[in-house]
Amino acid sequence: GLDAMVDGSFTITRAIQSASWPAASANLEYAAVWGSRGEVAPDVPRVADDIPVRRISTLLEPAGRAEGNPVRLVANSGIGFQGCIVLGMGFVLDAVEAQEWIAADPRNAEVLFPYLNGEDLNSRPDTSASRWVIDFNDRNESTAATYELPFARVSERVRPERMRNKRKARRDTWWQFAERATGMRKAIATLPEVLVIALVSKTVMPVRVRSNQVFSHALGVFATGSSSDQAVLSSSLHQLWAITYGSGMRNDPRYTPSDVFETFPMPETTDRLEQMGRTLDVERREIMLRRDLGLTKLYNLVNNPDVSSLADKDVAQLRALHVELDSTVLDAFGWSDVPTGHGFHSFRRMERWTLSPATRVEILDRLLEENHRRAEADDRSSGLPRGTRRAHSSEGQLFPD
Repeated sequence: GLDAMVDGSFTITRAIQSASWPAASANLEYAAVWGSRGEVAPDVPRVADDIPVRRISTLLEPAGRAEGNPVRLVANSGIGFQGCIVLGMGFVLDAVEAQEWIAADPRNAEVLFPYLNGEDLNSRPDTSASRWVIDFNDRNESTAATYELPFARVSERVRPERMRNKRKARRDTWWQFAERATGMRKAIATLPEVLVIALVSKTVMPVRVRSNQVFSHALGVFATGSSSDQAVLSSSLHQLWAITYGSGMRNDPRYTPSDVFETFPMPETTDRLEQMGRTLDVERREIMLRRDLGLTKLYNLVNNPDVSSLADKDVAQLRALHVELDSTVLDAFGWSDVPTGHGFHSFRRMERWTLSPATRVEILDRLLEENHRRAEADDRSSGLPRGTRRAHSSEGQLFPD
């Protein structure tokens, strides 16, 4: 809506991006916008969340020189996915029962898998699944029925629920997941490890995990095991992009693979990026296991200004790693002229150990400009008119904005 208003000559002069409603009876957030359809001189100050700025974007935050929205890039398609929508808690069982079923009939191992969700990923020190799940994948009913114990459980606990579902396909194939994420399964089929990220989390940090498990709909799954990709996706650059262009639930960023990953212009792989990705994964994992900390609790410490680097050597180590990682990613883009300015800075009402506000605006400008440059190259190679914006449907069709 704001995009359309600004296109129609509306200038935003003041904004509150998000604030708590000032009444104890209502637990909600609100945004506020002031502006004018009349001409506003360039030197008239704007105010975003009580901070004087040069311009305010339709995202209600300080704007740089780059304009427009990011575009999905051809090079990023077929890599980022949402996990499976199971739709039926009857599919889920604890690890002990799963092992008992496999002991009773080894064939059951073909349809029983660890079931990783966002809470497990962010709270368990080894990022392992706490539960298992029955996954018949695309097997028909008669084949699924040959796995006696799993089929009996699904028949008893899932079928009655699915029979009330409004969608015929979900009623007719009640023994299968509601959404099997077939594209994701195909993309990761040959990969021993993948990168996953909790879709709703303040951490916004990917983790390397084994691929031979079922990923829940609360996870984004990247069909890559590259340490270079892990470095880039763990950087402040990608984190800022995700917070800016993803959606949100309350104060938690929501990572949407189509809007965030598919639009993010990845740099070329370098040996240094590969090394940084491996270093971050190994050293962070060692700290988490030694201190019995999940990803969220660990980064709560990293992003807490009350936790001194002098008092906590592990926190100091991770902060230093992320400074080096961000510098390495900037070098890979060819942007070594940008000072990182790391420190404790607030963005979208969250305080983090991250890039300075001035650097944030500059980097978001450069990333958006690079996204548009690559999108134009995609248009030229496909024969579409220059500047055509892409959006992919579930069938992979292309639609101009």
